Amino acid sequence: MPVSQLPEELWLHVFSFLPWKDKLNVRCTCSDFKQLLDRSRPLWRGFSLVLRHFSQYNRSFWHSLAQRHISRVAVCSGKRKHLRQLSVHLPALDSLRLDDWRSDGVDDLKLFHLLRRLSITNSCNQLKNVDSLFLLRHQLTQLSLCKVTFACSAPHILTAISQLTSLTLLRLHHDGSLRVPTLSGFLPHLPRLKHLSWTMIAYKTLPGDFFFSPAQPTGFRALQLSELQLLNYDAAVTQEVLQPLSHLKNLSIFHLYSVPGPTCHLQTWLASLQQLCSLSVHGGHCLAEYVDFLPASLLSLTLCVDLQPEDLHVVSHRAPHLEHLHLEPWTSSSNLIRLLPQLFPHLRRLSIRHRNVSDDDFLQLAQLQHLETLEVLDAFYAPDPRHTTRIVYQASPHLLQVISHLKTLTDHRVQVITNSSRCILTCSCV
Repeated sequence: MPVSQLPEELWLHVFSFLPWKDKLNVRCTCSDFKQLLDRSRPLWRGFSLVLRHFSQYNRSFWHSLAQRHISRVAVCSGKRKHLRQLSVHLPALDSLRLDDWRSDGVDDLKLFHLLRRLSITNSCNQLKNVDSLFLLRHQLTQLSLCKVTFACSAPHILTAISQLTSLTLLRLHHDGSLRVPTLSGFLPHLPRLKHLSWTMIAYKTLPGDFFFSPAQPTGFRALQLSELQLLNYDAAVTQEVLQPLSHLKNLSIFHLYSVPGPTCHLQTWLASLQQLCSLSVHGGHCLAEYVDFLPASLLSLTLCVDLQPEDLHVVSHRAPHLEHLHLEPWTSSSNLIRLLPQLFPHLRRLSIRHRNVSDDDFLQLAQLQHLETLEVLDAFYAPDPRHTTRIVYQASPHLLQVISHLKTLTDHRVQVITNSSRCILTCSCV
Protein backbone atom coordinates (compact mmCIF):
# COMPACT_ATOMS: atom_id res chain seq x y z
CA MET A 1 0.00 0.00 0.00
CA PRO A 2 1.49 3.41 -0.95
CA VAL A 3 2.26 5.69 1.95
CA SER A 4 -0.01 8.40 0.53
CA GLN A 5 -3.10 6.21 0.97
CA LEU A 6 -3.00 6.60 4.74
CA PRO A 7 -2.85 9.90 6.64
CA GLU A 8 0.48 10.80 8.23
CA GLU A 9 -1.10 10.90 11.67
CA LEU A 10 -1.99 7.22 11.41
CA TRP A 11 1.51 6.22 10.34
CA LEU A 12 3.04 8.24 13.17
CA HIS A 13 0.72 6.57 15.66
CA VAL A 14 1.87 3.16 14.42
CA PHE A 15 5.54 4.17 14.55
CA SER A 16 5.15 5.38 18.12
CA PHE A 17 4.85 1.75 19.27
CA LEU A 18 8.14 0.69 17.65
CA PRO A 19 11.42 0.31 19.58
CA TRP A 20 14.38 2.45 18.48
CA LYS A 21 15.96 -0.23 16.31
CA ASP A 22 12.75 -0.79 14.35
CA LYS A 23 12.27 2.95 13.81
CA LEU A 24 15.74 3.12 12.29
CA ASN A 25 14.94 0.15 10.05
CA VAL A 26 11.69 1.75 8.87
CA ARG A 27 13.63 4.90 7.88
CA CYS A 28 15.63 2.78 5.46
CA THR A 29 12.62 1.33 3.62
CA CYS A 30 11.65 4.38 1.55
CA SER A 31 12.21 8.11 1.28
CA ASP A 32 8.63 8.92 2.36
CA PHE A 33 9.02 7.09 5.66
CA LYS A 34 12.46 8.61 6.17
CA GLN A 35 11.13 12.15 5.79
CA LEU A 36 8.05 11.41 7.87
CA LEU A 37 10.04 9.94 10.74
CA ASP A 38 12.71 12.64 10.67
CA ARG A 39 10.12 15.43 10.80
CA SER A 40 8.42 13.95 13.86
CA ARG A 41 10.54 14.99 16.83
CA PRO A 42 8.28 13.40 19.51
CA LEU A 43 9.06 9.94 18.09
CA TRP A 44 12.75 10.42 18.98
CA ARG A 45 12.34 11.83 22.45
CA GLY A 46 14.77 9.98 24.74
CA PHE A 47 16.76 8.49 21.84
CA SER A 48 20.50 8.11 22.56
CA LEU A 49 23.14 8.04 19.84
CA VAL A 50 26.76 6.82 19.87
CA LEU A 51 29.15 8.74 17.62
CA ARG A 52 32.65 7.72 16.54
CA HIS A 53 34.81 8.28 13.43
CA PHE A 54 33.58 11.85 12.90
CA SER A 55 35.30 12.13 9.52
CA GLN A 56 32.71 9.76 8.05
CA TYR A 57 29.72 12.00 8.82
CA ASN A 58 28.53 14.30 6.03
CA ARG A 59 26.16 17.26 5.97
CA SER A 60 23.14 15.05 5.24
CA PHE A 61 23.90 12.97 8.34
CA TRP A 62 24.01 16.00 10.63
CA HIS A 63 20.90 17.47 9.01
CA SER A 64 19.01 14.24 9.73
CA LEU A 65 20.02 14.35 13.42
CA ALA A 66 19.07 18.02 13.71
CA GLN A 67 15.65 17.33 12.18
CA ARG A 68 14.98 14.66 14.79
CA HIS A 69 16.15 17.03 17.51
CA ILE A 70 18.58 14.46 18.95
CA SER A 71 19.49 15.61 22.45
CA ARG A 72 21.42 12.65 23.91
CA VAL A 73 24.81 11.76 22.46
CA ALA A 74 27.78 9.61 23.49
CA VAL A 75 31.13 10.40 21.85
CA CYS A 76 33.70 7.57 21.66
CA SER A 77 37.42 8.36 21.36
CA GLY A 78 36.65 12.03 20.82
CA LYS A 79 38.74 15.20 20.89
CA ARG A 80 38.11 18.90 21.49
CA LYS A 81 37.39 19.59 17.81
CA HIS A 82 34.54 17.09 17.94
CA LEU A 83 32.87 19.06 20.72
CA ARG A 84 33.00 22.17 18.55
CA GLN A 85 31.53 20.20 15.65
CA LEU A 86 28.72 18.92 17.86
CA SER A 87 27.93 22.41 19.14
CA VAL A 88 27.43 23.60 15.55
CA HIS A 89 25.17 20.77 14.39
CA LEU A 90 23.42 19.79 17.65
CA PRO A 91 23.38 22.92 19.84
CA ALA A 92 20.34 21.65 21.78
CA LEU A 93 22.16 18.71 23.39
CA ASP A 94 21.06 18.19 26.98
CA SER A 95 22.93 14.91 27.64
CA LEU A 96 26.55 14.23 26.66
CA ARG A 97 28.84 11.31 27.41
CA LEU A 98 32.55 11.43 26.55
CA ASP A 99 33.92 7.89 26.55
CA ASP A 100 37.63 7.21 26.03
CA TRP A 101 38.25 10.96 25.89
CA ARG A 102 41.47 11.81 24.03
CA SER A 103 42.09 15.43 25.08
CA ASP A 104 43.40 16.95 28.30
CA GLY A 105 40.54 19.41 28.68
CA VAL A 106 36.83 19.95 28.11
CA ASP A 107 36.75 23.75 27.85
CA ASP A 108 34.39 23.66 24.85
CA LEU A 109 31.56 22.37 27.04
CA LYS A 110 30.66 26.02 27.51
CA LEU A 111 29.25 25.95 23.96
CA PHE A 112 26.35 23.74 25.08
CA HIS A 113 23.95 26.13 26.77
CA LEU A 114 21.26 23.49 27.37
CA LEU A 115 23.54 20.74 28.69
CA ARG A 116 22.13 19.18 31.86
CA ARG A 117 23.74 15.71 32.04
CA LEU A 118 27.48 15.22 31.57
CA SER A 119 29.53 12.01 31.81
CA ILE A 120 33.29 11.62 31.24
CA THR A 121 34.56 8.04 31.37
CA ASN A 122 37.84 6.27 30.67
CA SER A 123 39.82 9.39 29.84
CA CYS A 124 43.15 8.56 28.15
CA ASN A 125 44.77 11.83 29.27
CA GLN A 126 44.86 13.61 32.59
CA LEU A 127 42.35 16.46 32.74
CA LYS A 128 44.42 19.57 33.39
CA ASN A 129 41.58 21.44 35.01
CA VAL A 130 37.86 21.35 35.49
CA ASP A 131 37.28 25.10 35.36
CA SER A 132 34.73 24.60 32.57
CA LEU A 133 32.40 23.14 35.21
CA PHE A 134 32.16 26.59 36.81
CA LEU A 135 30.47 27.84 33.64
CA LEU A 136 27.85 25.08 33.89
CA ARG A 137 27.06 25.57 37.56
CA HIS A 138 23.47 26.74 37.02
CA GLN A 139 22.47 24.13 34.41
CA LEU A 140 24.11 20.76 35.21
CA THR A 141 21.85 18.37 37.10
CA GLN A 142 23.89 15.16 36.61
CA LEU A 143 27.69 14.74 36.58
CA SER A 144 29.63 11.47 36.20
CA LEU A 145 33.44 11.33 36.31
CA CYS A 146 34.45 7.68 36.08
CA LYS A 147 37.96 6.29 35.56
CA VAL A 148 39.28 9.81 35.03
CA THR A 149 42.64 11.06 36.33
CA PHE A 150 43.21 14.70 37.17
CA ALA A 151 46.29 16.89 36.89
CA CYS A 152 44.74 19.41 39.29
CA SER A 153 44.46 18.98 43.06
CA ALA A 154 41.56 17.42 44.94
CA PRO A 155 40.58 20.76 46.61
CA HIS A 156 40.37 22.38 43.16
CA ILE A 157 38.11 19.58 41.88
CA LEU A 158 35.85 19.73 44.91
CA THR A 159 35.60 23.51 44.67
CA ALA A 160 34.41 23.16 41.08
CA ILE A 161 31.87 20.49 42.03
CA SER A 162 30.64 22.58 44.97
CA GLN A 163 29.59 25.29 42.51
CA LEU A 164 27.16 22.93 40.77
CA THR A 165 24.28 23.76 43.07
CA SER A 166 21.65 22.24 40.75
CA LEU A 167 23.17 18.74 40.85
CA THR A 168 20.77 15.93 41.67
CA LEU A 169 23.22 13.12 40.76
CA LEU A 170 26.99 12.85 41.22
CA ARG A 171 29.25 9.90 40.34
CA LEU A 172 32.96 10.17 41.06
CA HIS A 173 34.90 6.94 40.54
CA HIS A 174 38.69 6.93 40.68
CA ASP A 175 41.67 4.66 41.37
CA GLY A 176 42.30 5.94 44.90
CA SER A 177 44.51 8.82 43.83
CA LEU A 178 41.88 11.42 44.75
CA ARG A 179 42.45 12.02 48.46
CA VAL A 180 39.34 13.54 50.03
CA PRO A 181 39.33 13.34 53.86
CA THR A 182 35.55 13.77 54.17
CA LEU A 183 32.59 14.46 51.93
CA SER A 184 31.24 17.14 54.29
CA GLY A 185 33.44 19.71 52.53
CA PHE A 186 31.18 19.82 49.48
CA LEU A 187 27.98 17.81 50.11
CA PRO A 188 26.28 20.61 52.10
CA HIS A 189 26.85 22.91 49.10
CA LEU A 190 24.69 20.66 46.91
CA PRO A 191 21.19 21.11 48.39
CA ARG A 192 19.40 19.20 45.59
CA LEU A 193 21.70 16.17 45.50
CA LYS A 194 19.69 12.94 45.71
CA HIS A 195 22.03 10.33 44.20
CA LEU A 196 25.72 9.92 45.12
CA SER A 197 28.15 7.25 43.88
CA TRP A 198 31.64 7.43 45.41
CA THR A 199 34.85 5.34 45.40
CA MET A 200 35.86 4.46 48.98
CA ILE A 201 39.25 2.81 48.39
CA ALA A 202 41.19 5.35 50.52
CA TYR A 203 39.09 5.09 53.69
CA LYS A 204 39.66 2.70 56.60
CA THR A 205 37.61 4.43 59.28
CA LEU A 206 34.95 7.03 58.51
CA PRO A 207 35.30 10.13 60.73
CA GLY A 208 32.26 11.46 62.53
CA ASP A 209 31.84 14.33 60.06
CA PHE A 210 32.35 12.21 56.93
CA PHE A 211 28.94 13.00 55.43
CA PHE A 212 27.95 16.17 57.29
CA SER A 213 29.71 18.27 59.87
CA PRO A 214 27.73 19.55 62.88
CA ALA A 215 29.92 22.66 62.67
CA GLN A 216 28.46 23.72 59.31
CA PRO A 217 27.49 27.44 59.23
CA THR A 218 23.87 28.38 59.73
CA GLY A 219 21.87 28.12 56.55
CA PHE A 220 23.09 24.72 55.35
CA ARG A 221 20.26 22.22 55.08
CA ALA A 222 20.58 18.64 56.18
CA LEU A 223 21.51 16.16 53.47
CA GLN A 224 18.68 15.15 51.15
CA LEU A 225 20.41 12.03 49.77
CA SER A 226 17.99 9.27 48.85
CA GLU A 227 20.40 6.96 46.99
CA LEU A 228 24.00 6.13 47.98
CA GLN A 229 26.42 3.83 46.13
CA LEU A 230 29.84 3.07 47.64
CA LEU A 231 32.49 1.32 45.53
CA ASN A 232 35.48 -0.61 46.94
CA TYR A 233 34.08 -0.35 50.44
CA ASP A 234 36.12 -1.62 53.39
CA ALA A 235 35.69 1.04 56.07
CA ALA A 236 34.68 0.94 59.73
CA VAL A 237 31.62 3.04 60.50
CA THR A 238 29.51 4.06 63.50
CA GLN A 239 25.85 4.93 63.84
CA GLU A 240 26.83 8.54 64.62
CA VAL A 241 28.48 8.86 61.20
CA LEU A 242 25.30 7.67 59.50
CA GLN A 243 22.87 9.96 61.33
CA PRO A 244 22.83 12.58 58.50
CA LEU A 245 21.54 9.93 56.06
CA SER A 246 18.01 9.88 57.47
CA HIS A 247 16.44 10.33 54.00
CA LEU A 248 18.32 7.40 52.45
CA LYS A 249 16.09 4.95 50.58
CA ASN A 250 18.56 3.09 48.35
CA LEU A 251 21.95 1.71 49.40
CA SER A 252 24.46 -0.15 47.19
CA ILE A 253 27.71 -1.54 48.63
CA PHE A 254 30.47 -2.94 46.41
CA HIS A 255 33.09 -4.42 48.74
CA LEU A 256 36.80 -4.02 48.08
CA TYR A 257 37.86 -7.52 49.06
CA SER A 258 36.25 -10.87 48.30
CA VAL A 259 37.71 -12.13 51.61
CA PRO A 260 36.14 -9.86 54.27
CA GLY A 261 37.69 -8.67 57.51
CA PRO A 262 36.71 -9.83 61.00
CA THR A 263 33.93 -7.24 61.43
CA CYS A 264 30.81 -7.01 59.29
CA HIS A 265 30.32 -3.24 59.00
CA LEU A 266 27.13 -3.75 57.00
CA GLN A 267 25.38 -4.59 60.26
CA THR A 268 25.90 -0.99 61.41
CA TRP A 269 24.56 0.40 58.14
CA LEU A 270 21.38 -1.67 58.27
CA ALA A 271 20.79 -1.03 61.96
CA SER A 272 21.02 2.73 61.31
CA LEU A 273 18.94 2.89 58.11
CA GLN A 274 15.67 1.21 58.94
CA GLN A 275 13.74 3.04 56.20
CA LEU A 276 15.63 1.51 53.26
CA CYS A 277 13.51 0.46 50.29
CA SER A 278 16.36 -0.93 48.18
CA LEU A 279 19.59 -2.72 49.13
CA SER A 280 22.33 -4.03 46.84
CA VAL A 281 25.34 -5.93 48.21
CA HIS A 282 28.27 -7.17 46.14
CA GLY A 283 30.94 -9.22 47.89
CA GLY A 284 31.97 -8.96 51.51
CA HIS A 285 30.66 -11.18 54.29
CA CYS A 286 28.20 -13.98 53.67
CA LEU A 287 24.52 -13.10 53.95
CA ALA A 288 24.19 -14.92 57.28
CA GLU A 289 26.35 -12.21 58.94
CA TYR A 290 23.79 -9.44 58.43
CA VAL A 291 20.52 -11.06 57.34
CA ASP A 292 18.99 -10.48 60.80
CA PHE A 293 19.51 -6.72 60.34
CA LEU A 294 17.55 -6.36 57.07
CA PRO A 295 14.84 -3.68 57.48
CA ALA A 296 11.22 -4.69 56.96
CA SER A 297 10.76 -1.74 54.57
CA LEU A 298 12.81 -3.44 51.81
CA LEU A 299 11.06 -3.77 48.45
CA SER A 300 14.16 -4.47 46.33
CA LEU A 301 17.15 -6.67 47.20
CA THR A 302 20.27 -7.54 45.17
CA LEU A 303 22.62 -10.17 46.58
CA CYS A 304 25.90 -11.07 44.86
CA VAL A 305 27.30 -12.82 47.92
CA ASP A 306 27.71 -16.20 49.55
CA LEU A 307 24.32 -17.42 50.76
CA GLN A 308 22.52 -20.60 51.77
CA PRO A 309 18.87 -21.70 51.44
CA GLU A 310 18.26 -21.07 55.14
CA ASP A 311 19.34 -17.45 54.65
CA LEU A 312 16.51 -16.91 52.16
CA HIS A 313 14.02 -18.12 54.77
CA VAL A 314 15.23 -15.35 57.10
CA VAL A 315 15.04 -12.79 54.28
CA SER A 316 11.41 -13.70 53.63
CA HIS A 317 10.58 -13.05 57.29
CA ARG A 318 12.61 -9.84 57.54
CA ALA A 319 11.36 -8.38 54.21
CA PRO A 320 7.92 -9.91 53.61
CA HIS A 321 6.88 -7.36 50.95
CA LEU A 322 9.84 -7.83 48.61
CA GLU A 323 8.94 -7.06 44.97
CA HIS A 324 12.34 -7.17 43.23
CA LEU A 325 14.98 -9.84 43.88
CA HIS A 326 18.33 -10.19 42.14
CA LEU A 327 20.30 -13.30 43.08
CA GLU A 328 23.86 -14.08 42.00
CA PRO A 329 25.18 -16.35 44.75
CA TRP A 330 28.85 -17.29 44.76
CA THR A 331 27.88 -20.96 44.88
CA SER A 332 25.34 -22.78 42.74
CA SER A 333 21.78 -21.43 42.81
CA SER A 334 20.24 -24.82 41.91
CA ASN A 335 18.89 -25.36 45.43
CA LEU A 336 17.63 -21.78 45.81
CA ILE A 337 15.35 -21.22 42.83
CA ARG A 338 12.74 -23.76 43.91
CA LEU A 339 12.22 -21.82 47.17
CA LEU A 340 11.30 -18.50 45.58
CA PRO A 341 7.57 -18.98 44.84
CA GLN A 342 6.85 -19.96 48.44
CA LEU A 343 9.17 -17.46 50.15
CA PHE A 344 8.55 -14.37 47.98
CA PRO A 345 5.02 -14.54 46.54
CA HIS A 346 4.87 -10.75 45.89
CA LEU A 347 7.81 -10.64 43.46
CA ARG A 348 7.26 -8.51 40.36
CA ARG A 349 10.80 -8.65 39.00
CA LEU A 350 13.33 -11.46 39.38
CA SER A 351 16.94 -11.68 38.16
CA ILE A 352 18.66 -15.09 38.33
CA ARG A 353 21.01 -17.43 36.50
CA HIS A 354 19.75 -20.53 34.73
CA ARG A 355 23.08 -22.38 34.78
CA ASN A 356 22.98 -25.55 36.94
CA VAL A 357 19.25 -25.09 37.60
CA SER A 358 17.02 -28.01 36.61
CA ASP A 359 14.19 -27.38 34.18
CA ASP A 360 11.62 -28.42 36.78
CA ASP A 361 12.92 -25.90 39.31
CA PHE A 362 13.09 -23.14 36.69
CA LEU A 363 9.51 -23.77 35.55
CA GLN A 364 8.26 -23.50 39.12
CA LEU A 365 8.75 -19.75 38.74
CA ALA A 366 5.41 -19.80 36.90
CA GLN A 367 3.85 -20.02 40.38
CA LEU A 368 4.86 -16.39 41.04
CA GLN A 369 1.45 -14.89 40.32
CA HIS A 370 2.61 -11.25 40.37
CA LEU A 371 5.81 -11.73 38.36
CA GLU A 372 6.06 -9.26 35.47
CA THR A 373 9.73 -9.43 34.42
CA LEU A 374 12.24 -12.27 34.60
CA GLU A 375 15.87 -11.48 33.78
CA VAL A 376 18.08 -14.48 33.00
CA LEU A 377 21.66 -13.43 33.68
CA ASP A 378 23.53 -16.16 31.77
CA ALA A 379 25.84 -14.32 29.38
CA PHE A 380 27.19 -17.28 27.38
CA TYR A 381 27.17 -21.06 26.91
CA ALA A 382 29.50 -23.76 25.56
CA PRO A 383 27.95 -25.50 22.50
CA ASP A 384 30.21 -28.53 23.00
CA PRO A 385 30.68 -29.71 26.62
CA ARG A 386 33.92 -31.39 25.55
CA HIS A 387 35.41 -28.02 24.55
CA THR A 388 34.40 -25.61 27.29
CA THR A 389 36.84 -22.95 26.09
CA ARG A 390 34.69 -22.38 23.00
CA ILE A 391 31.78 -20.24 24.12
CA VAL A 392 28.95 -18.35 22.45
CA TYR A 393 27.76 -15.06 23.93
CA GLN A 394 24.03 -15.58 23.71
CA ALA A 395 21.26 -17.63 25.24
CA SER A 396 21.60 -21.35 24.54
CA PRO A 397 18.93 -23.14 22.45
CA HIS A 398 17.98 -25.18 25.50
CA LEU A 399 17.51 -22.04 27.61
CA LEU A 400 15.32 -20.48 24.92
CA GLN A 401 13.22 -23.64 24.85
CA VAL A 402 12.72 -23.59 28.62
CA ILE A 403 11.85 -19.89 28.50
CA SER A 404 9.26 -20.59 25.82
CA HIS A 405 7.71 -23.26 28.06
CA LEU A 406 7.64 -20.84 30.99
CA LYS A 407 5.89 -18.20 28.88
CA THR A 408 3.27 -20.76 27.91
CA LEU A 409 2.68 -21.70 31.55
CA THR A 410 2.19 -18.01 32.46
CA ASP A 411 0.01 -17.27 29.42
CA HIS A 412 2.78 -14.90 28.24
CA ARG A 413 2.20 -12.70 31.28
CA VAL A 414 5.93 -12.59 32.10
CA GLN A 415 8.44 -10.64 30.03
CA VAL A 416 11.71 -12.59 29.88
CA ILE A 417 14.97 -10.72 29.27
CA THR A 418 18.13 -12.57 28.25
CA ASN A 419 21.60 -11.39 27.38
CA SER A 420 20.81 -11.80 23.67
CA SER A 421 17.75 -9.55 24.08
CA ARG A 422 19.96 -6.52 24.65
CA CYS A 423 21.18 -4.40 21.76
CA ILE A 424 23.32 -1.27 21.49
CA LEU A 425 22.43 1.36 18.92
CA THR A 426 25.38 3.08 17.28
CA CYS A 427 25.76 5.66 14.58
CA SER A 428 25.98 2.89 12.00
CA CYS A 429 22.23 2.40 12.42
CA VAL A 430 21.45 5.98 11.30
